[in-house]
Amino acid sequence: MMSMKTALVCGAGGFIGGHLVKRLKAEGFWVRGVDIKAHEYAETEADEFLIADLRDPVTCRDATDRPFDEVYQLAADMGGAGYIFTGDHDAELMHNSATINLNMVQACRKRGIKRVFYSSSACMYPAYNQEDPDNPNCAEDSAYPAAPDSEYGWEKLFSERLYLAYNRNYGMECRIARFHNVFGPEGTWDGGREKAPAAICRKVAQACSGDAIEIWGDGLQTRSFLHVDECIDGTLRLMRSDFAGPVNIGSDQMVTINGLVEMIARIAGKHIPTHHIPGPTGVRGRNSDNRLIAQRLGWAPSQALEMGLAKTYPWIARQVHAKAECVPAQQKFNIGAREVK
Repeated sequence: MMSMKTALVCGAGGFIGGHLVKRLKAEGFWVRGVDIKAHEYAETEADEFLIADLRDPVTCRDATDRPFDEVYQLAADMGGAGYIFTGDHDAELMHNSATINLNMVQACRKRGIKRVFYSSSACMYPAYNQEDPDNPNCAEDSAYPAAPDSEYGWEKLFSERLYLAYNRNYGMECRIARFHNVFGPEGTWDGGREKAPAAICRKVAQACSGDAIEIWGDGLQTRSFLHVDECIDGTLRLMRSDFAGPVNIGSDQMVTINGLVEMIARIAGKHIPTHHIPGPTGVRGRNSDNRLIAQRLGWAPSQALEMGLAKTYPWIARQVHAKAECVPAQQKFNIGAREVK
């Protein structure tokens, strides 16, 4: 181990963290993962995995009890629109994520660990620049005057500034990426914290051809979605560069939510109408502006959205069908029709 490069992945029990651990292991790293829970859908490939609460500064000290070549801070309290935009979880969301970041950057500083990656989010961009679904402005320099559309976005913006301050004041080399809607297999697909691609894949998998699925809003809101493998590519490129960021890591292939439903239905081989209902939708338009990352890192995603969905839908469909087999017979009758956010 002494001759190997080493990495710490905070949030290794989560979706992106789990994929990152796999990639680092494939590159020959010795990896320690830490999370408040084990990965729900895959066995960890980390050499060590600590089940621990990073809101506790003692946990963060223990997690950094040795030098690491690379530390990835992905741990956060997060979820999809049904979790972030209702306002019901604002206090715990801000407290939990801010506490984790304050603890981890300080623990790394005290240990002398310089290179730390922080995963921010496109949710920190001003809502006023994302009102036109066809022309959102998510260039990195559009972040101020700040006006995120959620407390989740405000916490992300605060933590960006936290890591940049540690760079300035303590000579650290933190790297900051603003992730844009990452999706793929082995991610949350039900329960209220799932993102739009996973939620729609689940609903399409549950529905018979011709059955309508419920979509929040009019479905004309736009987003871009990045497959997790490409997210890891961009993350590693940034981490090992001399550019601190913040920089977008996302796809610039914008699609309406209605269009996303059509893509997934086509992959599933089903005809799926949509029934639009009131619900939290976030901003009207969001798309990754990739000019800066292309200029500074020479990187751009190469995979079309439908290719990533073709890898993701079958995995979620298997989860749906496996879960349905565990449901008592009298409950199965309504499984495709019940409202699932």
